[in-house]
Amino acid sequence: MNRALEGDTIIVTGGGSGIGRAAAIACAAAGARVVVADIGEAPGEDTVSAIRQQDGEAIFVATDVADEAQVEALVAAAVDKFGRLDGAFNNAGLAQTNVLLHDLTTTQWRRIQSVNYDGVFFCMKHEIRAMLQTGGGAIVNTSSALGRVAVPRSADYCGSKGGVLGLTKGAAVDYGHQHIRVNAILPGAVDTPMVQALTSDPQFAGLLEKLRTSHPVGRIGLPEEIAAAAVWLLSDQSSFVTGAELAVDGGFLAT
Repeated sequence: MNRALEGDTIIVTGGGSGIGRAAAIACAAAGARVVVADIGEAPGEDTVSAIRQQDGEAIFVATDVADEAQVEALVAAAVDKFGRLDGAFNNAGLAQTNVLLHDLTTTQWRRIQSVNYDGVFFCMKHEIRAMLQTGGGAIVNTSSALGRVAVPRSADYCGSKGGVLGLTKGAAVDYGHQHIRVNAILPGAVDTPMVQALTSDPQFAGLLEKLRTSHPVGRIGLPEEIAAAAVWLLSDQSSFVTGAELAVDGGFLAT
Protein backbone atom coordinates (compact mmCIF):
# COMPACT_ATOMS: atom_id res chain seq x y z
CA MET A 1 0.00 0.00 0.00
CA ASN A 2 1.29 3.45 -0.94
CA ARG A 3 1.48 5.37 2.38
CA ALA A 4 1.40 8.75 0.67
CA LEU A 5 -0.42 10.41 3.60
CA GLU A 6 1.60 8.84 6.41
CA GLY A 7 1.02 10.75 9.65
CA ASP A 8 -1.17 13.44 8.10
CA THR A 9 -4.42 14.59 9.66
CA ILE A 10 -7.18 14.73 7.04
CA ILE A 11 -10.79 15.90 7.34
CA VAL A 12 -13.32 14.26 5.02
CA THR A 13 -16.81 15.80 4.91
CA GLY A 14 -19.74 13.75 3.72
CA GLY A 15 -17.72 10.81 5.00
CA GLY A 16 -20.66 8.62 5.89
CA SER A 17 -21.43 7.32 2.41
CA GLY A 18 -20.52 7.27 -1.26
CA ILE A 19 -17.42 9.14 -2.37
CA GLY A 20 -16.77 10.53 1.12
CA ARG A 21 -16.80 7.10 2.76
CA ALA A 22 -14.51 5.67 0.08
CA ALA A 23 -12.15 8.64 0.45
CA ALA A 24 -12.01 8.40 4.23
CA ILE A 25 -11.11 4.71 4.00
CA ALA A 26 -8.54 5.39 1.25
CA CYS A 27 -6.91 8.21 3.23
CA ALA A 28 -6.59 5.94 6.25
CA ALA A 29 -5.10 3.19 4.09
CA ALA A 30 -2.56 5.77 2.87
CA GLY A 31 -1.50 6.40 6.46
CA ALA A 32 -3.63 9.40 7.44
CA ARG A 33 -5.40 10.04 10.71
CA VAL A 34 -8.91 10.71 9.44
CA VAL A 35 -11.57 12.98 10.85
CA VAL A 36 -14.86 11.76 9.38
CA ALA A 37 -17.53 14.46 9.23
CA ASP A 38 -21.13 13.83 8.29
CA ILE A 39 -24.55 15.15 9.23
CA GLY A 40 -25.61 11.57 10.00
CA GLU A 41 -24.08 10.04 13.13
CA ALA A 42 -24.72 6.37 12.30
CA PRO A 43 -23.19 6.46 8.78
CA GLY A 44 -20.22 8.47 10.01
CA GLU A 45 -19.52 6.12 12.89
CA ASP A 46 -19.84 3.19 10.49
CA THR A 47 -17.06 4.66 8.34
CA VAL A 48 -14.88 5.12 11.42
CA SER A 49 -15.53 1.49 12.39
CA ALA A 50 -14.53 0.32 8.91
CA ILE A 51 -11.27 2.27 9.17
CA ARG A 52 -10.46 0.91 12.62
CA GLN A 53 -11.16 -2.64 11.45
CA GLN A 54 -8.28 -2.12 9.00
CA ASP A 55 -6.03 -0.82 11.81
CA GLY A 56 -6.49 2.80 10.74
CA GLU A 57 -6.97 5.79 13.01
CA ALA A 58 -10.15 7.85 12.78
CA ILE A 59 -12.69 9.83 14.75
CA PHE A 60 -16.19 11.01 13.88
CA VAL A 61 -17.46 14.56 14.31
CA ALA A 62 -21.14 15.18 13.54
CA THR A 63 -21.21 18.22 11.26
CA ASP A 64 -23.71 20.12 9.17
CA VAL A 65 -21.41 21.99 6.79
CA ALA A 66 -24.14 24.58 6.17
CA ASP A 67 -23.64 25.75 9.76
CA GLU A 68 -20.38 27.71 10.11
CA ALA A 69 -20.22 27.20 13.86
CA GLN A 70 -20.32 23.43 13.38
CA VAL A 71 -17.60 23.61 10.73
CA GLU A 72 -15.42 25.70 13.05
CA ALA A 73 -15.97 23.10 15.78
CA LEU A 74 -15.06 20.30 13.35
CA VAL A 75 -11.69 21.85 12.56
CA ALA A 76 -11.06 22.57 16.23
CA ALA A 77 -11.83 18.92 17.08
CA ALA A 78 -9.34 17.72 14.47
CA VAL A 79 -6.60 19.97 15.82
CA ASP A 80 -7.42 19.16 19.45
CA LYS A 81 -7.26 15.42 18.77
CA PHE A 82 -4.29 15.22 16.43
CA GLY A 83 -2.41 18.48 16.95
CA ARG A 84 -2.63 19.84 13.43
CA LEU A 85 -4.54 19.76 10.15
CA ASP A 86 -2.69 18.73 7.00
CA GLY A 87 -5.45 18.16 4.49
CA ALA A 88 -9.17 18.21 3.83
CA PHE A 89 -11.53 16.70 1.30
CA ASN A 90 -14.58 18.95 1.23
CA ASN A 91 -17.03 16.53 -0.30
CA ALA A 92 -20.41 16.92 1.43
CA GLY A 93 -23.14 17.79 -1.04
CA LEU A 94 -26.76 17.56 -2.12
CA ALA A 95 -28.28 16.53 -5.44
CA GLN A 96 -30.23 18.87 -7.69
CA THR A 97 -33.89 19.56 -6.99
CA ASN A 98 -34.89 18.45 -10.53
CA VAL A 99 -37.16 21.39 -11.33
CA LEU A 100 -36.83 24.14 -13.90
CA LEU A 101 -35.15 27.33 -12.76
CA HIS A 102 -38.30 29.47 -12.87
CA ASP A 103 -40.07 26.94 -10.64
CA LEU A 104 -37.32 26.86 -7.99
CA THR A 105 -38.41 28.30 -4.69
CA THR A 106 -35.99 30.41 -2.71
CA THR A 107 -36.01 27.70 -0.06
CA GLN A 108 -35.00 25.05 -2.61
CA TRP A 109 -32.29 27.29 -4.03
CA ARG A 110 -30.85 28.13 -0.62
CA ARG A 111 -30.89 24.48 0.47
CA ILE A 112 -28.57 23.48 -2.36
CA GLN A 113 -26.31 26.53 -2.08
CA SER A 114 -26.03 26.30 1.71
CA VAL A 115 -24.44 22.85 1.53
CA ASN A 116 -22.74 22.65 -1.88
CA TYR A 117 -21.39 26.21 -2.01
CA ASP A 118 -21.54 27.88 1.42
CA GLY A 119 -20.40 24.65 3.05
CA VAL A 120 -17.22 24.56 0.95
CA PHE A 121 -16.55 28.21 1.80
CA PHE A 122 -17.01 27.60 5.53
CA CYS A 123 -14.79 24.53 5.41
CA MET A 124 -11.99 26.24 3.50
CA LYS A 125 -12.14 29.32 5.72
CA HIS A 126 -11.53 27.37 8.92
CA GLU A 127 -9.27 24.71 7.42
CA ILE A 128 -6.99 27.38 5.96
CA ARG A 129 -6.82 29.17 9.31
CA ALA A 130 -5.61 25.93 10.92
CA MET A 131 -3.13 25.19 8.12
CA LEU A 132 -1.61 28.66 8.35
CA GLN A 133 -0.60 27.83 11.90
CA THR A 134 1.45 24.81 10.87
CA GLY A 135 3.02 25.78 7.57
CA GLY A 136 0.59 24.65 4.91
CA GLY A 137 -1.55 21.80 3.68
CA ALA A 138 -3.73 20.55 0.85
CA ILE A 139 -7.45 21.00 0.23
CA VAL A 140 -9.55 19.13 -2.31
CA ASN A 141 -13.08 20.26 -3.10
CA THR A 142 -15.69 18.10 -4.79
CA SER A 143 -17.19 20.02 -7.68
CA SER A 144 -18.76 18.09 -10.56
CA ALA A 145 -18.65 17.71 -14.31
CA LEU A 146 -21.89 19.69 -13.99
CA GLY A 147 -19.85 22.59 -12.67
CA ARG A 148 -18.61 22.93 -16.25
CA VAL A 149 -21.62 21.84 -18.32
CA ALA A 150 -25.33 21.47 -17.67
CA VAL A 151 -28.11 18.94 -18.02
CA PRO A 152 -31.83 19.75 -17.83
CA ARG A 153 -33.41 20.70 -14.51
CA SER A 154 -30.09 21.17 -12.76
CA ALA A 155 -29.51 24.93 -12.64
CA ASP A 156 -29.37 24.95 -8.84
CA TYR A 157 -26.82 22.15 -8.73
CA CYS A 158 -24.75 23.43 -11.65
CA GLY A 159 -24.66 26.89 -10.10
CA SER A 160 -23.41 25.55 -6.79
CA LYS A 161 -20.75 23.33 -8.32
CA GLY A 162 -19.56 26.07 -10.69
CA GLY A 163 -19.20 28.28 -7.63
CA VAL A 164 -16.96 25.66 -6.02
CA LEU A 165 -14.58 25.97 -8.97
CA GLY A 166 -14.35 29.72 -8.46
CA LEU A 167 -13.70 29.32 -4.73
CA THR A 168 -11.03 26.72 -5.46
CA LYS A 169 -9.13 28.92 -7.90
CA GLY A 170 -9.41 32.00 -5.70
CA ALA A 171 -8.04 30.18 -2.66
CA ALA A 172 -5.25 28.58 -4.70
CA VAL A 173 -4.08 32.02 -5.81
CA ASP A 174 -4.40 33.56 -2.35
CA TYR A 175 -2.53 30.87 -0.41
CA GLY A 176 -0.07 29.23 -2.78
CA HIS A 177 2.81 31.28 -1.39
CA GLN A 178 1.89 30.01 2.08
CA HIS A 179 2.20 26.39 0.97
CA ILE A 180 -1.52 25.64 0.86
CA ARG A 181 -2.64 23.90 -2.31
CA VAL A 182 -6.33 23.91 -3.29
CA ASN A 183 -7.75 21.78 -6.10
CA ALA A 184 -11.12 20.53 -7.30
CA ILE A 185 -12.27 17.12 -8.49
CA LEU A 186 -15.01 16.99 -11.13
CA PRO A 187 -16.64 13.56 -10.96
CA GLY A 188 -18.90 12.28 -13.67
CA ALA A 189 -21.81 10.06 -12.68
CA VAL A 190 -20.70 7.79 -9.84
CA ASP A 191 -22.39 4.78 -8.26
CA THR A 192 -23.33 6.47 -4.98
CA PRO A 193 -26.54 6.48 -2.93
CA MET A 194 -27.35 9.88 -4.46
CA VAL A 195 -27.20 8.52 -8.02
CA GLN A 196 -28.89 5.27 -7.01
CA ALA A 197 -31.83 7.25 -5.62
CA LEU A 198 -32.21 9.16 -8.89
CA THR A 199 -31.92 6.14 -11.17
CA SER A 200 -34.37 4.07 -9.12
CA ASP A 201 -37.05 6.76 -9.30
CA PRO A 202 -39.77 5.70 -11.81
CA GLN A 203 -39.93 9.23 -13.24
CA PHE A 204 -36.31 8.77 -14.37
CA ALA A 205 -36.76 5.43 -16.09
CA GLY A 206 -33.85 4.73 -18.41
CA LEU A 207 -31.59 7.29 -16.72
CA LEU A 208 -28.95 4.76 -15.67
CA GLU A 209 -28.47 3.54 -19.22
CA LYS A 210 -28.34 7.13 -20.45
CA LEU A 211 -25.65 7.90 -17.89
CA ARG A 212 -23.62 4.88 -18.97
CA THR A 213 -23.73 5.79 -22.64
CA SER A 214 -22.89 9.45 -21.99
CA HIS A 215 -19.51 8.39 -20.60
CA PRO A 216 -17.10 7.26 -23.33
CA VAL A 217 -15.79 4.46 -21.11
CA GLY A 218 -19.29 2.94 -21.23
CA ARG A 219 -20.05 2.94 -17.51
CA ILE A 220 -20.45 5.20 -14.51
CA GLY A 221 -17.68 5.56 -11.96
CA LEU A 222 -16.99 3.91 -8.64
CA PRO A 223 -16.55 5.89 -5.41
CA GLU A 224 -13.11 4.32 -4.98
CA GLU A 225 -11.97 5.83 -8.29
CA ILE A 226 -12.81 9.34 -7.11
CA ALA A 227 -11.22 8.58 -3.75
CA ALA A 228 -7.95 7.58 -5.40
CA ALA A 229 -7.79 10.95 -7.16
CA ALA A 230 -8.49 12.75 -3.88
CA VAL A 231 -5.68 10.92 -2.11
CA TRP A 232 -3.26 11.88 -4.87
CA LEU A 233 -4.25 15.55 -4.70
CA LEU A 234 -3.94 15.53 -0.91
CA SER A 235 -0.48 13.99 -1.04
CA ASP A 236 2.93 15.46 -1.85
CA GLN A 237 2.86 13.42 -5.06
CA SER A 238 0.86 16.34 -6.51
CA SER A 239 3.08 19.02 -4.95
CA PHE A 240 3.11 21.22 -8.10
CA VAL A 241 -0.66 21.04 -8.63
CA THR A 242 -2.90 23.83 -7.34
CA GLY A 243 -5.92 25.65 -8.71
CA ALA A 244 -6.61 22.65 -10.93
CA GLU A 245 -9.88 21.12 -12.10
CA LEU A 246 -9.31 17.37 -12.27
CA ALA A 247 -12.06 15.66 -14.25
CA VAL A 248 -12.54 12.08 -13.05
CA ASP A 249 -15.46 11.46 -15.34
CA GLY A 250 -14.88 8.60 -17.72
CA GLY A 251 -14.46 11.08 -20.56
CA PHE A 252 -17.86 12.79 -20.05
CA LEU A 253 -16.48 16.31 -20.47
CA ALA A 254 -14.50 15.29 -23.55
CA THR A 255 -17.64 14.54 -25.56
